[in-house]
Amino acid sequence: METYTDVLLVTANVGSLFDNVGEIQNEWLQELYKTIQNYKPQFIALHFQEVGGKDYMANMGYAENFFWSIESSEEMKGYDRVCIYVDNHFQAEDSFTALGSMYFIHKSLENIHQYDFNDKDFKAVSGHNKHVGSLDGVTTVEKEKFPKNFWPDFKWSRKGFMRTRWIIHNQGLDLVNVHLFHDASNLIACNSSPSIYSANRKNALRYVINRISDSRFTPLPFFVFGDFNFRLDALSLVQHLSISADVQTVKKDSSNEVEKIICEEKDNDHQVLLHIEEKLFAYLHQAVFREDNGRALLKYDKEVGAFHDVVGEEEISFPPSYPYSEENTKPTQYMNTRCPAWCDRILMSHAAQEFIHRRDDDEKTVIYNTVGPNICMGDHKPVFLFFSLKTNEH
Repeated sequence: METYTDVLLVTANVGSLFDNVGEIQNEWLQELYKTIQNYKPQFIALHFQEVGGKDYMANMGYAENFFWSIESSEEMKGYDRVCIYVDNHFQAEDSFTALGSMYFIHKSLENIHQYDFNDKDFKAVSGHNKHVGSLDGVTTVEKEKFPKNFWPDFKWSRKGFMRTRWIIHNQGLDLVNVHLFHDASNLIACNSSPSIYSANRKNALRYVINRISDSRFTPLPFFVFGDFNFRLDALSLVQHLSISADVQTVKKDSSNEVEKIICEEKDNDHQVLLHIEEKLFAYLHQAVFREDNGRALLKYDKEVGAFHDVVGEEEISFPPSYPYSEENTKPTQYMNTRCPAWCDRILMSHAAQEFIHRRDDDEKTVIYNTVGPNICMGDHKPVFLFFSLKTNEH
């Protein structure tokens, strides 16, 4: 007999919530609860990145409160089993990832088990299980920071992945929380296609996929969701945006290093169309990233293409998820710091795609979208995937 379990997966880079403590959090949580109430899932997986924000040493206490406020909220009281994993052990520089994962199981979902990586066995889930700290001795989660020797030229940062493994009815699944490397400089990102940063992310994601598919444990269908930091192909995009412009490259006096790229319209009083510096990406017609959900720019979203052999993704029909203004009054405006991009994604193995139930009629049963599109959610809009997991009961 086929059974269907409604599943909600959410990925959210929450750094802004702690860098502006208290300002955004309340509305942010209300938008999350609204999404949950709207879809009424039986199983929820929340994957967070940048827990504690940039100033994590000062703000990690707020992060714990954030997790507890979700767990104990009135809106979540129908979920009688909860598993929480928060890597907040920033003293351990060689292993700290600032990742946090929360899993909620509704009281109506009876047949669910979680894997113990130590015992190599699935166990029934009961009660509230909270693991906050280094997670080193926790046997129901696998966590890894990317090795330092991967990228000797870049600052070693809190990036890595975290995996949990589940059986819902009779279907096994890996759920992987991931945070890949960002673009340190817009100018370097424009140097080549693909950029050096894109190549680093490709190495890191291939490493994650190899790790979760290796022979230590029986490989299972998987969902990888987090902040991939995927960016648009900057060189191709800038060439496209500046087709009708005069492009000037300004170099530093002391060295031959490029300091800024300025594209001026040929007519129109030489209006500056695009101005790029290391941490500035100011494009005059910002609406292009929002109109029709940025669809015209999806052709520059190339990084996931390198993984089509192993993962798929639902069609993107929402605007780039980053970098939004952190001002409450500008919830749909992008900051002029980076080129807007679909950083926050939910990818799945081809085997996992087969278990997503799709109805023959026109009713959309699979929803891939952002949380809080018209509310200030910080610099990243959380991204969610809602679907029914199709399983067979023996």
